[in-house]
Amino acid sequence: MARRFRGESHHKVDAKGRVSIPALFRRVLEAGDPDWQSGQRPQLIIVYGDQRRNYLECYTIEAIDEVDRKIDKMPRGTVERRMLERMIHGQSLPTEVDGDGRLVLPQKLREKIGLGKEAFFIASGDTFQIWKPDTYETSEMAKTEAWMDSLPDDFDPLSLLDNPKGE
Repeated sequence: MARRFRGESHHKVDAKGRVSIPALFRRVLEAGDPDWQSGQRPQLIIVYGDQRRNYLECYTIEAIDEVDRKIDKMPRGTVERRMLERMIHGQSLPTEVDGDGRLVLPQKLREKIGLGKEAFFIASGDTFQIWKPDTYETSEMAKTEAWMDSLPDDFDPLSLLDNPKGE
């Protein structure tokens, strides 16, 4: 079973904030929820974060547990730990996929990212993001294009894997 999210897609958002999750994403959510069993609804965590974050980041239970373990290793009482706890624990929403394979996005989260009648889903490894399509196009696509334009024409992005930072 797939353990990584892959792909991108557009989905309609109804008046109640319900949006279909791509089918392949649902399989990853199921695989990433240690308590999930066939016939149950997979759990996930939506991190909406601070005012600068203009998208929703959806974590499998396993992925958020990994983040939580790393936060727990930080010294108690430090500003960094407190800020991460607020951004990851405080500014997040535990939820589940409904019986029709949808997420119900509360009004507060839709307003935060300016989500209207359509949502853009994009995979990001062990998480996926939900964007207002126009915001993604104008901010994230522009960043990717600018980065690629700064590199030689024959640059292969996979070459970055040969010397990852931190190793």
